[in-house]
Order: sequence, then C-alpha cells, then structure tokens
Amino acid sequence: MIGNRCSHGRGHNIRYTKNRMSTQLIRPARSLQGSLTVPGDKSISHRYAMLAGLAEGTTRLANFSTGADPHSSLACMEALGAKVLHNPDKTIEIAGVAGSFQQPATPLDCGNSGSTMRMLSGLIASHPHTFTLIGDASLTLRPMERIRKPLSQMAAKIHLTDGHAPIAIHGTPLRAIDFATPIPSAQVKTAVLFAGLQAEGTTSLSESIRTRDHSEHALKAFGATLTRSRDSLSILGGQPLHSIDATIPGDLSSAAFFLAAALLFPDSNLVLDSLGMNPTRAALLDVIAALGGRIKILAVEERHGELIGTIQVNRASAATATSAPFIVNGTLTAQLIDELPVLAAIAPYTPNGIVIRDAQELRVKESDRIALVAKNLRAMGAKFTENPDGIEIPGNQKLHGAVIDSGSDHRIAMAFAIAALRATGDTQIHGSEAAAISFPEFFTSLDSLAQR
Repeated sequence: MIGNRCSHGRGHNIRYTKNRMSTQLIRPARSLQGSLTVPGDKSISHRYAMLAGLAEGTTRLANFSTGADPHSSLACMEALGAKVLHNPDKTIEIAGVAGSFQQPATPLDCGNSGSTMRMLSGLIASHPHTFTLIGDASLTLRPMERIRKPLSQMAAKIHLTDGHAPIAIHGTPLRAIDFATPIPSAQVKTAVLFAGLQAEGTTSLSESIRTRDHSEHALKAFGATLTRSRDSLSILGGQPLHSIDATIPGDLSSAAFFLAAALLFPDSNLVLDSLGMNPTRAALLDVIAALGGRIKILAVEERHGELIGTIQVNRASAATATSAPFIVNGTLTAQLIDELPVLAAIAPYTPNGIVIRDAQELRVKESDRIALVAKNLRAMGAKFTENPDGIEIPGNQKLHGAVIDSGSDHRIAMAFAIAALRATGDTQIHGSEAAAISFPEFFTSLDSLAQR
C-alpha cells in the first residue's frame, strides 16, 4: 500500500504546488507485476510545444506530458501569442504565430523548468520585443551562463542576474555562428539550434559527446532542414515551420523508475506500452540488461523520426558473471544524466554495486542530486563513497525504511520510492508532491504494479 499524508489534510491525488508539502508512505513489496503506459515524453513535449507556438497553422498533439514542466512551456507560448486548446480527449491544439511572437504582457514564468528557460531563450532572442524570464526558487539557482555565451555570440542581448534568472532579453536580429558545446547539454544545443533557425546565415554546432537528439527530429518534423556530419550539426536561418499532428511517445526517463524496480524482485514481470526508444536515450535499456534485467521488444515503429515501442522486462535468473561493480562514466554518464538518481537508489541491492563518475552536472540540477542521493542512502543505512563528480555504492546491501528528503526534486522523490520497495520497514518520502513536475501519476502507477 502507498499512502498519502498532506500537511493540510488527507487525500489520494498529489498535485504540485509551491506552498504545499506532502509525505508519501511507501511499504515494502514482494514483486512488480502488470502493464503501464507512462506519460508523454517530457523532452519531446517541450520541443513540440515551442515549435508549434512558432509555426504557422494548428498543431495537434496526443499524449502530451502531464508533468508541470512542459505545461510551463505551453503557458509561455500562450503569453507569446499562440492559442492553446485542451480538448476533452486529452489532445492539445496549438495555433502558432507564424514566425512572429508578440510582446508578452507579463514576465514569462518558466516555473521549475530549466528546459523551458534555456530553450525558450534561443527561440525568442531574435524577436523585436523585450522579454523577462522568471522561475521558482529552485530554477533561480540554476546556471544560465551556458546559454548566454553562445546566444551573445549570435548578437543576442541577454542579461542575467549573477549568472542566473531572472533573464532579460532584448530581441535583435541574430547572426549565424560556429559553436562547440563546452559541456554535454541537449538544452544548450537546442537553444543554439532554435536561435540559428531564425538567424542570418548557417549556424553550425559541434559536440564532443552526442546528446539526445529530440530537437533535431522535432525541427525536421515541423519542416526545417538540418545537416549532420559526424559530430556536428548545421541549420540554415530563415526557414519557416508548419504545423503537425503527432502522438508523443511515452517518457523513457519516467519509465526508468519502473525498469529499475523490476530489477529488485526475481519474479517481476512488467510491460511498458508506447514507450519512446530514441537511440540517444536507449542506453538505459542496455544498462538495465547489464544489471540483470531481461528486456524483450514486443513491437516498434517510427513516428516523426522517434522510435516508439512496447517492451517487456523482468529479472534474469542467471547469476552475474563478474564481481566488478557496474561503472557509469564519460559518454554513458551524459546519456543517463536524468536516470542516474534511480540507478544510484537501487545500487545497494544490485549484486556488485554501481560506480558513477563524471556526473558533476547532477550538482546543478533541480537540486544537488549527488548530495541528496548520499543523504538518503545514509538514512536507509547504505554504505557508499561520495565524490565531487559522483558516488560509489557497493552492492549486496540490506536497507531499512527511513524518512527521505526529496529536496523538492521530482527525480529524488521517485528514485527513493523505488528503493523503499525492497527495504525492511516503511519509508516516508517528504516533499513527494515534487513528482508532479514530470510524472503526476507516479505514486498511483507504482501502487497498481507493486505486489504485496
């Protein structure tokens, strides 16, 4: 059973609000069984919302993410002149501005969404208006210099507040640049591509570690032409966008929590329907298999450049052949950056443990995720070594229930709900309402699959 206890009463549905703190009770489980369709991919939802807002015509999107973050992007599109309609069948229609955003009457509120703030900055920088981008307390602490630098090279007029939000943008014509990303970041790449779409000339971008390519697929879906050569991309400015009809794949980062949970029990059997299986994200499936999961692809198809499939996952019965811990570093760290908290949370239960390196970026997410993982593992009795760029967690450990501090971070709240399934005794997740940032249905879905 999973119970919900709120600071102002009892209830069953958690909704994210800035001033309400909830505690979720997680009891141990003996297995994970059933099928699930996770909400629409958060990354794709952001990009489709923004490009639909800029495009000509009305875009119709099915399975748009239910998380709060992509809805911040939708709200910003409305503020910029797009018309957004939420239909009874849960589809969303976005009537775009045909390339000309309007002057917003109020600051553009990005909520908790770094994706919204960083990508939107590139999208609006060429429009002849003055924009102010704001966010909640967590977002205001996140670094924004990483997008200011390339956009300023393109002649954008962007002013930060001590390297952070609020951001002031004074729209001006942009020029193309050649840019090499200093850190692996799909958000920075997207900001540059969105700006390059509206700049004079051809913008080129190279990355030493290839990041998720949802932006490239989304731009092509909306009618733009991009050119890729090995590790570089280029986009010609001045290309118009047109509306699309699309179904957004299930979010693999949301599915990661259930994939990890299936590793905890020998008789788990989980089917995930309509799941996004983009190759730049699917490294997670390889890791799940390496940690003892057995994954079977039941169906797969391509829509707008994105792979969508149905998979079955359970735990292999064969013993792990090696006694060495599984190491996540380099390119793999960049590919798994959103999934690292849940991998760390289940690491004590794996036969040989997990070592995470090169993950400094986790310290500047919605929280310092390395520090919060360490704090909560310690609360559950785990042994580990915290490093500046990651964490080393031995396997074959037994954990006990504890009080978990989510730090108002959705991925920490959900990661330790999964760890709690295998613990001895009950676990309380403080700040569990943060899950609504990306996956409002998470605790209900977990309760439906956990066998007790």
